[in-house]
Amino acid sequence: MDVVATFGLTKRYGARAALRDLDLHVPAGRLFGFLGPNGAGKTTTLRLLLGLMRATAGRAAVLGRDPWHDGPTLRAEIGYLPGDLRLYERLSGRETLAFLDAVRGRRAGAELRRLVERFELDLSRRVGAYSRGMKQKLGLIAALMHRPQLLILDEPTTALDPLVRATLYEELRAATAEGRTVLFSSHTLAEVEELCDEVAILRDGRLIEQERIAVLRQRAVRHVHVLFRPGPPPPDPPPGLTVAERRPDSLRGAWRGPLEPLLAWLAAAPVQDVAIAPPDLQDLFLAYYADENGRAA
Repeated sequence: MDVVATFGLTKRYGARAALRDLDLHVPAGRLFGFLGPNGAGKTTTLRLLLGLMRATAGRAAVLGRDPWHDGPTLRAEIGYLPGDLRLYERLSGRETLAFLDAVRGRRAGAELRRLVERFELDLSRRVGAYSRGMKQKLGLIAALMHRPQLLILDEPTTALDPLVRATLYEELRAATAEGRTVLFSSHTLAEVEELCDEVAILRDGRLIEQERIAVLRQRAVRHVHVLFRPGPPPPDPPPGLTVAERRPDSLRGAWRGPLEPLLAWLAAAPVQDVAIAPPDLQDLFLAYYADENGRAA
């Protein structure tokens, strides 16, 4: 079952299209990444899924409902962290969470206390005295504390230090292990690669790829460096190896695809030493972002 599904979802502001013909499907229980540079349409998509703005064309289904017509009841069942988090700065952290819990029918209970301890947040201080990182932790606790079936997080690791980021990752993995779903946007490849099961890639308001991370790794580049022993030249490399530099005693290149043909060639060559790097998604993702002239978008 898809927790999130969109069909030709489009948002225009006058002549400018912020999102164009988005067909997106997020199955239940996935840690799903939404990747793209700033301005790609990620935040627009999340706001449409929450019913915070109306689509120009197309439709969406979130938890089986229309987010525009069922927005208030639907949002009560979703944990949301906006990218531009704004809080009541005169309230304390404790008052903020108590207010949000009351709005939801006082559902958080022990989970709220557990998360406050996990994120080590001082709730006695006024929100206006919080650092940016403390405000982000407060927003994350607010999104997580009612154990929603769907978490929608817009750039959730902004301003978090590495230890807090690791805690967040643990919480998100635990949520999906229970069958809940996480959809979060990021412009950081390393974060998506480390955390996600699946990723959708946006560019200029269009979906240009949706795939499992494991499949993308199979398609990604492995950088290869081979040193040859003195003697007869090695056999010609297999077609999947793009050679960047070749000398009598060494070869540097990039390999795409299954490793078996590469390993068979290496076994037949007079190899003195070899280094095969792990799959590098950076080159693959940069290719998605490059324009028709090969420049990064």
